[in-house]
Amino acid sequence: MTEKTLNAKVDEYVSKPGQWQIAYQKLRAIALACDLVEEFKWGNPCYTLDGQNVVLIHGFKEYCALLFFKGALMQDPKGILIQQTENVQAGRQIRFTSAEQIAKMEATLKAYIRDAIKVEQSGVQVEFKKTAEFAMPEEFLNRLEESPELQEAFAALTPGRQRGYLLHFSSAKQAKTRESRVNKCIPHILKGKGLDD
Repeated sequence: MTEKTLNAKVDEYVSKPGQWQIAYQKLRAIALACDLVEEFKWGNPCYTLDGQNVVLIHGFKEYCALLFFKGALMQDPKGILIQQTENVQAGRQIRFTSAEQIAKMEATLKAYIRDAIKVEQSGVQVEFKKTAEFAMPEEFLNRLEESPELQEAFAALTPGRQRGYLLHFSSAKQAKTRESRVNKCIPHILKGKGLDD
């Protein structure tokens, strides 16, 4: 690790006392050994190649992880890549519950990062599902059919914003909750805003 490749915000992140401090330090050393540029994005250490995101370090209550941005396109000979949720299309994680586990897997992790670099260098892109392929909850479909203004506003949203709404509506198990979510979101959709705007 040369001084040039270290990011001050990542220094702070991996030095902060906490459950994953040693694990983060090990993951950082492994990522830097693969000749990636260290950046700090979304509040996490992120490693890039020619400005493109390759892998990110992040932590949760039960585990910390390496998140591969194009993990869906990678080889997985050890069967360790995990799709966070069924709605995550491109990213895949390798999860850890201890720094010791990371140390034992160092060679494997470097091989996976090198594979992620090859995927990035190849220029291949993840084929995302089209918005039309996502489930359209009946409660929202009914509102769209009732309101040409809402149809037009929803169609004008970016595909990502459309998917965000559809996933938000569909994730509710009860019809009453879906109806409530739809009603709450309609004013945002009419203003051309996304779910998190």
